[in-house]
Amino acid sequence: MLRSFAVSFLALTVALWALPGTQVTRGAESVAALAVGVLALGALLRPFLTRLTVLTGVFGLLLAGVLAQALVLWLALELVPTVQPFSVLEVVVVSWGAAVAAAGVNWLVDASSDEAFLGQLLRRAARSTRTPGSEGTGLLVVQLDGVSEPLLRQAVTSGAMPTLSRWLRSGDHRLRGWHTGVPSTTPAGQAVLLHGEVAAVPSFRWWDKEAGRMLVCNRPADAAEVERGFTDGRGLLADGGVSVSNLFSGDAPTCHLTMSRARLPGSEPGMARFATARTGFLRSLTLFAGQMLTEIHQGRRQRRRDVVPRVRRGGTFVLLRGLTTVVLRDLNVSVVAEQMTRGAPVVYVDFVDYDEVAHHAGPSRPESMRTLESLDRVLAFFEEVASRVGRRYEIAVVSDHGQAQGPTFAQVVGRTLTEVVQELAVRSTSATSDVRPVEPWGPATLLLESGRGHGRLMSRAARTVASGSGGVPRLATPAATETDPASLVVAASGCLAHVYLTDLPGRLDRDAVEGACPGLVRSLAEHPGVGVVLTRDAAGVLRVDGPHGWRVLTPGEEPAGAGADPLAPYAGDPAADLRELETKHHVGDLVLLGRCDPSLDEVVAFEELVGSHGGLGGWQTSAFVVHPTGWPLPLGRALTGLEVHRAMVARLEQHGLRRTDPGGGTGETGGTGDDRDERSARLPA
Repeated sequence: MLRSFAVSFLALTVALWALPGTQVTRGAESVAALAVGVLALGALLRPFLTRLTVLTGVFGLLLAGVLAQALVLWLALELVPTVQPFSVLEVVVVSWGAAVAAAGVNWLVDASSDEAFLGQLLRRAARSTRTPGSEGTGLLVVQLDGVSEPLLRQAVTSGAMPTLSRWLRSGDHRLRGWHTGVPSTTPAGQAVLLHGEVAAVPSFRWWDKEAGRMLVCNRPADAAEVERGFTDGRGLLADGGVSVSNLFSGDAPTCHLTMSRARLPGSEPGMARFATARTGFLRSLTLFAGQMLTEIHQGRRQRRRDVVPRVRRGGTFVLLRGLTTVVLRDLNVSVVAEQMTRGAPVVYVDFVDYDEVAHHAGPSRPESMRTLESLDRVLAFFEEVASRVGRRYEIAVVSDHGQAQGPTFAQVVGRTLTEVVQELAVRSTSATSDVRPVEPWGPATLLLESGRGHGRLMSRAARTVASGSGGVPRLATPAATETDPASLVVAASGCLAHVYLTDLPGRLDRDAVEGACPGLVRSLAEHPGVGVVLTRDAAGVLRVDGPHGWRVLTPGEEPAGAGADPLAPYAGDPAADLRELETKHHVGDLVLLGRCDPSLDEVVAFEELVGSHGGLGGWQTSAFVVHPTGWPLPLGRALTGLEVHRAMVARLEQHGLRRTDPGGGTGETGGTGDDRDERSARLPA
């Protein structure tokens, strides 16, 4: 209290001094009275502001965060007669000048650390709990988006993640790898981890021939449509669980910042507390500005040192980095701590800090690795909360995919993939595309779309600005020409691209593609930016073409072909991954993989991202799970996503947190292979 008074007194003194004219009649005495009034009114009004934020969603978060300080100062001025009345503009200027100054002083005193912020959340959780552990066991699943298993091992052994290192070295947890296959993307990873679904998602974005439009998984309406197509209502979080900052809901009854539920209004007390906390929102704004300056400095340093490969890191990414690594992270921590305090049986939260920075800086670059240090502190905080609240939470840490570094397609050949496809198509094909990076805009979309109509208006405005600066693209609709009705759409997701002939129904075989665009397959296969072109014949047999040869991928047989094996540069079992991709819905008529350099494990990205994923090469298919010892998982090999999902469901059953399905089963969404096939059959092929 003394510190808060001192900081408020100094901040108000500076703010009042900056205004023209004489504002106070008794000098320091008047300022002190005003500081006391601001602190007292802030404490009294905070419950009301919290409820206001709950009622108005994300718009209320912004309203409370921006206007609360002005409202409190205005009321304090009415109660302190020795301070001259201000105009509305002066109230706003003084309140926010004082707030920024106070946040800056607090930030400096706390040595720019997270201890004060996390300490407040921990004290709140402890005060709300009568008897720690009295409610039984719960499960908290923390997803570190985009972190590969080899990179995590490196971070643990190098000392960058001491909390995770302690868990593993003590024997309380085990680190296992799981293989994502293709696509190695967040939508595919969360579909299987949260829902046990393996067939519905072919990429981060794809063309739906029946609907005649592009589906992009960081659009709330598209994410909701995709989830409706495969959910059976018995996802991982179905029985009282909470989804925080995910693409899909896991059928959770409580969702915060979840893309597939972003258009649904609802009360979010964790967000409200974060918005109205004196050291929460203001601290995040201060660190947000610091992260933007850090990003500008690090981008310039890469250019000065001529670090390659690299991409442009200015513009909208400066804003996005601050949002994801500060505002969204702090908000996620606040909401999860709130739900743990309330005793939610299972919570699943996704932190995108590393994935966001690695896309633009590089997967193993210093600034990307530093995000893992802050995420490790978050794990330590959750561990402490778990020891203080009613449930004794088991904590599991997972990732949805890894990343591979490499140059972009445009850097290698000087043109975009769509331009190349247009030029190589022999016939006059009208080609459109969606190849600008949209995944990094997911966190911003979550923040803007999670409220009521105001949030969606703000999101549309943000997208309008971004569309003119290389951000979220406006999608063009393919238009057929009178001379040639065939239309090509290129849907790129990192180093994976699906090419569709949109006016011909269904998945086309190689002969049909050749009939529409003679020579296109061979020309793409020989292109320096493309590593593999995948097609199939009328009987469904897959063929891969590369720059110096081709192979037929027949299961259980020696692959037939000629020349060099196009899949040789890709580690693991790429043939099996591509055969698995063929079983998914909405696969392109042609599937392209970026060229892989096995000497450096670098992969050419079809988007303007130096760290990419989606296809094959590097560490992008090597995800991980860190689980408490004793989980029912097979040993001696890399796991599948479905095995990880089933293990989490089984753990909930062991703790009595999984409701028995009315049909007599346990309600596991993975089910049998036949169950998944039947559910997937409801999706349009």
